[in-house]
Amino acid sequence: MNRNAPLPAPARRTRTRTRTIVFLSLAVLGLASAAFALRRPLMMSAPRCAAGQWHGCFDTFNGVVLMTLATLPLAVLVAWAPAYRRRAAGVPWAWRTSLAEVGMVHGTVPFLWLTMMPGEGAGTAPARVSLVPLRDLVTMGTLGIVGNLLVFASLAFFAPMRWAALASLPRVLALGAGCSVLVETAQYVLRLDRVSSVDDVLVNTVGAVLAGLASRRWWRSAAQAPSDQPHPAPVPAPAG
Repeated sequence: MNRNAPLPAPARRTRTRTRTIVFLSLAVLGLASAAFALRRPLMMSAPRCAAGQWHGCFDTFNGVVLMTLATLPLAVLVAWAPAYRRRAAGVPWAWRTSLAEVGMVHGTVPFLWLTMMPGEGAGTAPARVSLVPLRDLVTMGTLGIVGNLLVFASLAFFAPMRWAALASLPRVLALGAGCSVLVETAQYVLRLDRVSSVDDVLVNTVGAVLAGLASRRWWRSAAQAPSDQPHPAPVPAPAG
């Protein structure tokens, strides 16, 4: 028997659905584990977030994380609507494309919000810059390093799945580095009482590359069909 022979279409569909279910299950399990581990600090911000108060909810780490988890069902619903429409129109990879579009936004905006959150001396404290590589890693701590790794992780994970033009490691690296430089520049220009550090750029970029590697098997190559166009129906051969 030839083990390298291509699988029939039903078997390929079953295998793809199994991988999708496993991926979604792992994502839900990871989010549930994170929510359980952070349940106590998150509940401290829950009353203010439920009351719609800005102070104590949207200007704190716990509040932003809580609202990110709370809006996750809405994000899934937002991804389901275009996926259903694309699938009905015969667009290939409908679910993958829709999840990528929503995932890169829902997973990146909260981290950008935290990164651009002003400090107590915003507007009055002088802008600070650290251009010596690896000097700030010692003061970041484990939580700071993990947070910086995750800033553009969702963007780098999902963007190559959505756009074939980004489906290469050098471009993912450039995406992470470019976005990080823009954020650090904005912190400096807006005088948010934060240190614009070259180490933040380095760690953010490493996180983007690692996230891109994690989703590499689902990247869309330039040779594949465009994501927003259905496959053309086959033209029957003339009889004769």
